[in-house]
Amino acid sequence: MADVTLEAGASPRRAERFVAVEKLIPNPHQPRRDFAPEAMEDLAASLRTKGVIQPLIVRPKGSDTFEIVAGERRWRAAQLAQLHELPVLVRDFDDAEVLEVAIIENIQRADLNPVEEALAYRQLMDRFGHTQEKMAEALAKSRSHIANLLRLLQLPEEVQSYLREGKLTAGHARALITTPNPAELARMVIAKGLTVRQAEDLAKKETNSVKTPRPRGKTEKDADTRALEADLSANLRMSVRIDHEPGGGSGTLTIRYNSLDDLDLLCRGLSVLPRDGSI
Repeated sequence: MADVTLEAGASPRRAERFVAVEKLIPNPHQPRRDFAPEAMEDLAASLRTKGVIQPLIVRPKGSDTFEIVAGERRWRAAQLAQLHELPVLVRDFDDAEVLEVAIIENIQRADLNPVEEALAYRQLMDRFGHTQEKMAEALAKSRSHIANLLRLLQLPEEVQSYLREGKLTAGHARALITTPNPAELARMVIAKGLTVRQAEDLAKKETNSVKTPRPRGKTEKDADTRALEADLSANLRMSVRIDHEPGGGSGTLTIRYNSLDDLDLLCRGLSVLPRDGSI
């Protein structure tokens, strides 16, 4: 995994230099899209009084322009502060490294909302093949933290929008993942201003109210099985169900796909596509 401190991965570091603000261009594939105006004004005020302490990381783009690899917030705030030039370190990153470093830099910021952070982890997994364990080690995060955030991407877009807007916390959202109607419960949680514990109680009550009687001979799933189902669902981005046969080591694994594209992706992962490559 690329190191956001940039001590490895690209060509050796060149000496720090100053570049005119107008000679810097943002990365068009920057994974972060939302730059809160109030936060940018605060950063601009800090730059006016203290200057830019940490250089931006850039790569050459054309004869006299540079593309920002890390530090776009500082570049935007510097324009608000009417600074004319910024300190930069020039590195020769390729396109894949630029995206990877941008994602990691965003993850390491404290003000990402849960959905932004989850999507960043998903990008690292999908584009660069990183595992949850590898990301946890490289980013000093627990594996459970990463797994729990990835599960949030199973929620409907409406609920994810509440997370982006700060109307729900990740704790609220996790309580809703396994409920029959997460969006409806999310609206109720917001309207009533429920705590996470209250949201968990509401979700449990809602889930129990629609449960059908379990067939005789089947036992309640243990916590490990439920956690494995959630991990597989998050990694595959499909609904996964595990059922153990009573009194034995056998059982069934059910994967539900929502489209032929999903099925094609699953088959490619399992290397079981027909010879003509079609479903």
